[in-house]
Amino acid sequence: MVRRVREIIAMIFFAVFSSATGLTPPYWNRGAAASCSPCLSWRLAAEVNNVEPWRTVPAHCFSCIGAYITGGQYQHDLRFVVEQILSYADGIPVAGDGFDAWILDVDDTCISNVDYYKVKRYGCEPYDPAAFRSWAMEGACPAIQSVAELFTTLIGSGFKVFLITGRDEETLGQVTIENLHREGFVGYERIILRSAAERGRSAVEFKTEMRRRLVEQGYRIWGNVGDQWSDLQGQFVGNRTFKLPNPMYFVP
Repeated sequence: MVRRVREIIAMIFFAVFSSATGLTPPYWNRGAAASCSPCLSWRLAAEVNNVEPWRTVPAHCFSCIGAYITGGQYQHDLRFVVEQILSYADGIPVAGDGFDAWILDVDDTCISNVDYYKVKRYGCEPYDPAAFRSWAMEGACPAIQSVAELFTTLIGSGFKVFLITGRDEETLGQVTIENLHREGFVGYERIILRSAAERGRSAVEFKTEMRRRLVEQGYRIWGNVGDQWSDLQGQFVGNRTFKLPNPMYFVP
């Protein structure tokens, strides 16, 4: 009993210390790590697109996925990918003719829906279109800071940045633009939302068509960034694609 109390006190001390120093690992001890091993394997398979399509996060992975998202590793992973993007972008010779382009997705690429998915047990509950629409209508999605910094760097380097999102233009267009602007996404070339004519198309079909139009207008797509594989599949995907982590949901 005394030993267990000491372990608990040590864990609390380590948690406080980790939070103060920025060291916030998602799992506190070997036992927790071992119990999460199957879910870590599932998350890896989901991220590399080996279990698609999937409808929900496995119910038994709720705690493990939640720990990944809130415990620091998710932010570290985002930052790592952005560092790779910046390294690549730094070597691109920008022509200065206004046609060097980058494409960014919006949801869980530029702005975060983590607060919404906490309520939905980090994706263990099925997608609820009405509930998500109500959430998005609040216009309160915070920026993903590492991507916001990437966005600013791309703009400052002379790239034309296009935001392409499956959000409905009619119902969510204005609130999405205002949300993005409040979070510092200012100066992009164009935001492209799903119009009434594009409803019913899969994300791959919709985004392929939007990219095709840009290429036909003369834009050179140097990079394409998204949290879903459907952001990066299809045609006209660009010179390089970069997948951000997101184990909470799958968009076909």
